Amino acid sequence: MDPDFLNMFTQPAALNEFLAENVIAQGERKKLIKPTSSNNAKLEELKLLLIDWINTTLKEEHIVVKSLEEDLYDGLVLHHLLENLGSLKLDVDKLALTEKKQRQKLSVILEAVAKCLQLEESQLKWSVESILSKDLLSTLHLLVAIAKHFQPTLAMPPNVQVETITIENTSRGLKTASAVEYITENKENLEAQTKDDAFDELFSRAPDKLDAVKKVFLQFVNQHVAKLGLNVKDIESQFSDGVILLLLIGQLEGYFLNLRDFFLTPANTTEMLHNVNLALDLLTDGGLLNFSVNSE
Repeated sequence: MDPDFLNMFTQPAALNEFLAENVIAQGERKKLIKPTSSNNAKLEELKLLLIDWINTTLKEEHIVVKSLEEDLYDGLVLHHLLENLGSLKLDVDKLALTEKKQRQKLSVILEAVAKCLQLEESQLKWSVESILSKDLLSTLHLLVAIAKHFQPTLAMPPNVQVETITIENTSRGLKTASAVEYITENKENLEAQTKDDAFDELFSRAPDKLDAVKKVFLQFVNQHVAKLGLNVKDIESQFSDGVILLLLIGQLEGYFLNLRDFFLTPANTTEMLHNVNLALDLLTDGGLLNFSVNSE
């Protein structure tokens, strides 16, 4: 057995308890939060914030969450949360009493989350099995992703990180690997990677010239969308739902977007975010966007 794994525990009883609670079958691999992260103050702050956010969101439905591990694994709370936040109607029963039903329900819920957040399977940091097994790390990643998408103004503590250990049960025994994993954005790294461009300079050093620049952009936009019978008067409000942006991209690139691919008259935030994400994907695929843009 890897000595680093043994060093996590000061008492043999703690090791036995850990292995009893985290049964790992032959050939299976699990990533867990190390017991040494149990006193992580920022982690506790994030957990309390998420619990309070869920309870506030579902207050009218008289749902009270006390533990992220114990109260979310069966899909009931996640079901109510998604319907409340995103007006998503999921074709599953409210109550799933057996493990088979819970697994089926979680599969539908997590598929809806991935589709709504436009995440590929390789990008997911959770799974049906990990949520069902009350895995805290997966549950935190899932809730943070849902909160960032549906309520981006939620003030989550930045730079929340935990020590993780990946355990694999091989024919030669337990193989382990330790790492540090971020659950919320590492803002120090983001700031270090971000360089001021011409617009950063404009906002910080010459805000008085901003209106003149906006006027030039409006003229440019209207020169192209006027062919579609459209007129843009305000960049902030008229670009927020993604429709004008998509139509402008189509005009500039010389193609028409299929109306089935986006919402021409979006009725809610979810549909607006779909439009904006589609526009960003088109710009990225065309090689015109080489840095991350927050669609929210």
